[in-house]
Amino acid sequence: MAWFSTTVVTFCLYSCVVGLYFHISETEKKCFIEEIPDETMVVGNYKVQAYDTKVKDYLPVAPGIGMLVEIKDPDDKIVLSRTYAAEGRFTFTSHSAGEHSVCLHSNSTAWFSGGQLRVHLDIQVGEHAVDYQQIQAKDKLSELQLRVRQLLDQVEQITKEQNYQRYREERFRSTSESTNQRVLWWSIAQTVILLITGFWQMRHLKSFFEAKKLV
Repeated sequence: MAWFSTTVVTFCLYSCVVGLYFHISETEKKCFIEEIPDETMVVGNYKVQAYDTKVKDYLPVAPGIGMLVEIKDPDDKIVLSRTYAAEGRFTFTSHSAGEHSVCLHSNSTAWFSGGQLRVHLDIQVGEHAVDYQQIQAKDKLSELQLRVRQLLDQVEQITKEQNYQRYREERFRSTSESTNQRVLWWSIAQTVILLITGFWQMRHLKSFFEAKKLV
């Protein structure tokens, strides 16, 4: 029961909306790591602003400036690679559980000299990435039906998160066992080397004493 509560808390913290902004130069690339269960939808909303030295503030960028978004799965395979406008959203669904790399950088390297961009990024994972108002209007659902749909999605996402936590635990246990085995074999190798070295030193000292006629 305690394990389930911990998983639910972890899921709630994990699946909430992640909002932030960061600064990049014209050639810089920023990457973020997101731990995502398998078969989970992720939606990212972003907006790019450029620093204006005249007003000393960040303003909307000029037309033609966009962002290249590249998503890689835990096996380093490209899930999404596409150039978007200066403001928009990207969507993808994870096919394997684990750490996904989300990288963003400008689609140009010469649009201004020595300037800086501010990128506002909102990453929504799981059922938070679903637009339930749109679903309600499309399927003509009542408030009760919509709430049931939300609860079913939440239960499904919690199940996925539990499976992912079990996968992480198995992977960690496997890594620990492999490390312990390597440490054990290294200790055995060290012991053997010490025994061989001690035996050789005793033989060498015995030969030395016999040559000097001390024994």
